[in-house]
Amino acid sequence: MTKDVLVSISGMHMGIVSPQPDEEEPIEVVTPASYYWRNGKHYIIYDEVTEGMPGTVRNKIKITGDGSMEIMKSGGTGAHMVFEKNRKNLTYYRTPYGQMLIGINTKNMKVNVSEDNIDVSVDYELDVNHEPLADCRIRMNITSKNSGDFSVLS
Repeated sequence: MTKDVLVSISGMHMGIVSPQPDEEEPIEVVTPASYYWRNGKHYIIYDEVTEGMPGTVRNKIKITGDGSMEIMKSGGTGAHMVFEKNRKNLTYYRTPYGQMLIGINTKNMKVNVSEDNIDVSVDYELDVNHEPLADCRIRMNITSKNSGDFSVLS
């Protein structure tokens, strides 16, 4: 994998947030990022611009093997979200409007790594302040910019 990559992230909240199946639409982001491999872990770093808010949010994704992923956000919002298969993790999510306690109960996680590509699939339950909020799904594709294999997820 090269240092310069493209990241496609598709997220979906199902159930309590969108009770009608026809209202469930994935949120998709495609952005350039930097990739590093250190101490047996994959690191992907990119900046995110949030509509209607000044500044950017720095995102760092750390993937360890096929059973653990961390997303660390800093800047306009802040969080350290940990996804571990069959485990619930709690963290505070800081926003410009205040912070909230979120629970991430990871039900399923798949990580496929090849020479120029990483595919990640995570299914989890999300709760806020110990109240169930939604069933969620994240799909990520990280591809070397020069590989020609980049695809947008759905």
